[in-house]
Amino acid sequence: MTENIYSKLVPEPTPDSIPYWKSLNEGKLTLQECARCGKLRHYPRPVCDVCYSFETNWVKASGRGAIHSWTITHHPFHEGYKSDLPYTLVTVDLEEGVRVLARLHAPLDTRLDIGMPVRIVFEKARPCLTLPGCALVESTSDVSAPTPGAR
Repeated sequence: MTENIYSKLVPEPTPDSIPYWKSLNEGKLTLQECARCGKLRHYPRPVCDVCYSFETNWVKASGRGAIHSWTITHHPFHEGYKSDLPYTLVTVDLEEGVRVLARLHAPLDTRLDIGMPVRIVFEKARPCLTLPGCALVESTSDVSAPTPGAR
């Protein structure tokens, strides 16, 4: 039996982002919240950019949002992405008011518009690493994240 090896670049969790990555591994999207002023922030970082507090909480996010922008990638920036080309990256405005960047799992010829509803899906990259992805919200079917390397 051949083992599927994930050959793409992967993030290196920091002390501030470990809860984020842990929640993704559990199939949940969480956001960092300032424990002093309540400001949500993404990407995880040590200091609130509003009140400069170091105190944080983690809150579960809905995983729902809308496309803010997108780009179609035609050139690999790393050897591990060659077989995926071309692919679409979307910037998503989550309902909670923060933006995330993720790969869109939809056919390449799908018509995209700013404001289209999307949801976060979970891509198992390695046994202890799950990455966020995006799928369009469709009224008739529920799109799931493909296995690594699949389109």
